[in-house]
Amino acid sequence: MEPVYLDHAATTPVRPEVLEAMLPFLSAAWGNPSSAHRFGRAARAGFEQAKREVADALGVEPGQVVFTSGGTEADNLAVIGAALAAQARGKAMHVITTKIEHKAVLAAAHAVVRLGGRETLLPVDECGVVDLDALDQALADEPSVVSIMWVNNEVGVVQPMREIARRCRAAGVPLHTDAVQAFGKLPIDLDEVPCILVSISGHKLGAPKGIGALIVRDRTIIEALIHGGGQQFGLRPGTENVAGAVALGRAALIARQELDGHVDRMCTLRDRLAADLKAIVPDLVIHCLEAERAPHVLSVSVPDAEAEAMLMHLDIAGIACSAGSACTTGAVEPSHVLVAMGVARPLALGTLRFSLGHETTDDDIARVGATFGSVVARVRALGAALGRA
Repeated sequence: MEPVYLDHAATTPVRPEVLEAMLPFLSAAWGNPSSAHRFGRAARAGFEQAKREVADALGVEPGQVVFTSGGTEADNLAVIGAALAAQARGKAMHVITTKIEHKAVLAAAHAVVRLGGRETLLPVDECGVVDLDALDQALADEPSVVSIMWVNNEVGVVQPMREIARRCRAAGVPLHTDAVQAFGKLPIDLDEVPCILVSISGHKLGAPKGIGALIVRDRTIIEALIHGGGQQFGLRPGTENVAGAVALGRAALIARQELDGHVDRMCTLRDRLAADLKAIVPDLVIHCLEAERAPHVLSVSVPDAEAEAMLMHLDIAGIACSAGSACTTGAVEPSHVLVAMGVARPLALGTLRFSLGHETTDDDIARVGATFGSVVARVRALGAALGRA
């Protein structure tokens, strides 16, 4: 029996159409896109087409697409690059972000502090939605950049990006959003939601790992972090990853074409899975039910059951998902996202994330439902036995 993969928020399999599109640029069209001869021109044509496909999917101009090695590099370029650009204009380096951001954004904000700047971490409510009053207060301090993720990677909550963008624009502050979990899962039109900087990543929507992009709608608000040649307007110099860019472009094109049907189907499967798990484990907690959520992410906590143990038993049963905690220096700690949401530590340590993809089927959901009850019972029994011992 084929294993069930429900960890698409971590990474996705490369789609056959994407692999087919990129293969020529690993074989026949292998030239350097900066070269003027026919080999370079063939590579350049593929690279420019990839920019157009990404741009069309986001409602921006091809010249605003800067390819990176992934979402982490894009986040760092946006956050640190904006702070450095502010400093170059004679202003203080100050990053506003939230307590539930991906570590790529939080670590970039911390790096700005080490460079002599400062950071403001906005609180969120129990569903992970940012406190807009706190944002208004922070905007009054003339920050270099605001960075707020569109969709949280752990619990799937969708931030009110239209309102956030309106407030940032009114304050004259550039807005960056980590849209890695939103792109291809939700409609994104940057004419309607005027973010200045937007990070995306290929391996979250059927392209390979190692390719992403930063949408830069105003080149004057960021400084380059890598220095070298003049490729990509000097914002991300170095010989371009043409095959990766082509892959991301094709994945973006497919995501745009399939979006409406994909969203509806994912919502149906996610809600069915949530209902099945709740019926099997009545005291199970489903996170962010009162907020808007992305269609592909379901975060649940099981009282009196450790997530790591549940993951192990689910994996043995052929089901892959992820936990809401991480092992740090030998100790299991709850997710910073759940802590910021006010989830109690014992419950946070029993959190699982199921994330769906375009190939997820009804049978996959049924298999999780058929397995979950016995896994929880086994883990709880083991925990009780260890507690008595």
